Amino acid sequence: MEEQNPQPAQSGQQQTPTFGIEKVYIKDFSLEVPNAPQVFLEHGAPDVSIQLNTSGTPLGEGAFDATLTVTVTAKLGDKTLFLVEVSQAGIFRIMNVPENEIEPLLAVACPNILQAYAREVISDATVRAGFSPVLLQPINFDALYLQNLQERKAAAAEKGRAADAPLQ
Repeated sequence: MEEQNPQPAQSGQQQTPTFGIEKVYIKDFSLEVPNAPQVFLEHGAPDVSIQLNTSGTPLGEGAFDATLTVTVTAKLGDKTLFLVEVSQAGIFRIMNVPENEIEPLLAVACPNILQAYAREVISDATVRAGFSPVLLQPINFDALYLQNLQERKAAAAEKGRAADAPLQ
């Protein structure tokens, strides 16, 4: 059988874009049950709020650190039952991708991957704290990214208008 060696890329020749996972890890994690043990005697359906934040930073040579931070707070009336926060992160290899396409990868593709890991951490933590599991529903990171992009454009336009306003 003949061994095939790939030809080295000629200068000016387009290389294939690559996107891969190097490492997935928990960057930060906290669980608080500030009103224990009294909260376990309370009855009623808690109000559960979920906050999300995504970020991505270059590490060099096509490596990027992406982080999805999920904060879940459960309250019953004015009492906090629990607060759990996880910063689920990953190192991703992004090579030969146009510069303008890297931000959407970090804001959409990476959090989509990280969400499954964050979902498991949050569910496990709430159960271990003595509560019913919190199961994160699928999140449309595409829509969140587009909303954030529109808000940034609006803020930039507003800032531009404010800079053009006459001084008084």
